[in-house]
Amino acid sequence: MTEKENALRIIRFDRPERVVSGLPTFDLWYLGCNHEGYAGGGHHLPVGSKWTDIWGTEWHREHPGVMGFPRGHPLADLPRALAHYTWPDPDDERIIGPVYRTAAKRQGTDSFVTGSHRDTLWEKSYMLVGMENLMCWFHEEPGAVRELLHRVMDFQLGLARHYVELGVELVSLTDDLGAQERLLLSPALIGEFLLPEYRRLFAFYKSRGIMVGFHSCGHVEPLIGTFMDLGVDILNPLQASANDLEAIRRSSRGRMALHGGINSALMVSGPPDAIRREVEHRIRQLGQDGGYFCAPDQSMPWPDEHRRVLDRAIAEFGRYPLGEYANMNL
Repeated sequence: MTEKENALRIIRFDRPERVVSGLPTFDLWYLGCNHEGYAGGGHHLPVGSKWTDIWGTEWHREHPGVMGFPRGHPLADLPRALAHYTWPDPDDERIIGPVYRTAAKRQGTDSFVTGSHRDTLWEKSYMLVGMENLMCWFHEEPGAVRELLHRVMDFQLGLARHYVELGVELVSLTDDLGAQERLLLSPALIGEFLLPEYRRLFAFYKSRGIMVGFHSCGHVEPLIGTFMDLGVDILNPLQASANDLEAIRRSSRGRMALHGGINSALMVSGPPDAIRREVEHRIRQLGQDGGYFCAPDQSMPWPDEHRRVLDRAIAEFGRYPLGEYANMNL
């Protein structure tokens, strides 16, 4: 079974051969996806760098080993600023050209062609407005917030049309909706403001048979049903310290694949034996019928030894049929 076929069987809960850490992907990125600007910029720049992305958000790189922070918000004065703001155009050759040039380099069919919608809606909006400002505008200027969200999603739908033209099989949406112990926004606000816009993008992709992965850090348990109703195929990163993974698996079993679940703090600190035990536990807890990619719940520069322990443990414990699940006391 090829790596791609095995991954597809994991997603479909359809008798995969083995648990793996991720999907084989051929990734398409537009200019600005990683906060670049027309004149350059990006998180690879040295500490102290500042740049402006294609949306007009100003970024500051402040700490080594950490991406920059959005510090200048072009729509901070939201109701008035909307009338004068120039929205980026997803058909602009500067933005979409890299997607087509990358797609032309693809060889073979052993990977999923994947399009990225980084900072899909909530995150892109607060980067434009400022998080505290946006929290206030939800209540004080709801009409302006709806227009903001709608225009951001118009951009994403413009990208989506290009991705479909290029034959994407999977798209990645990202919006960090959770803090460590609760959602950043109330379910009522998410339902009123965000869900109508998410549904536009999901409907576009699902009507064309394209799989959707959704990334949200933090506590997202209250949204599991919402994710499944939208049509999320893979949920990432399944932050172990912020969620009841047992409960999430019970509700999503057979309906939505999970990706992540290995505690990042453990990956940093070890010891190796504890990492090995956690991998065994998560695979048996979350992967009994497929539907699980075993990986750390954040992306960090792990110690090489710990990464090797993780990979070896996945290979050791991730062959189907799996051993019986027992709620191991870790």
